[in-house]
Amino acid sequence: VQVAESGGGLVQPGGSLTLSCTASASFNYDAIGWFRQAPGKEREGLSCISSSNGATGFVDSVKGRFTISRDSAKNTVDLQMNNLERDDTAVYYCAISIFPCNLERLYPGWYDHWGQGTQVTVSS
Repeated sequence: VQVAESGGGLVQPGGSLTLSCTASASFNYDAIGWFRQAPGKEREGLSCISSSNGATGFVDSVKGRFTISRDSAKNTVDLQMNNLERDDTAVYYCAISIFPCNLERLYPGWYDHWGQGTQVTVSS
């Protein structure tokens, strides 16, 4: 099973960035989730989307700023991040789960396979 993120980089406060996650089709997963981990902090869930029905979820810290979308044909999920803040600086990860997207399960332990992470730095 291969999961990979792309699209990280340096962006100014207030700017936008799109991260992409590609997951191999050889594993029967449902949810793709996005997480991030800042230095000295625990990995936190941000958003998820279900492959089965397109259901989505966002945590409060990113609701209204981030959107999530999927391309089923390409097995990719994009996280569009707008109005970025310095506190958004972190390594961003995507992961896949056999369970549907649900904010109550948007924790690392519910996700089985992870990408290597991509750095997002918000700085002027």
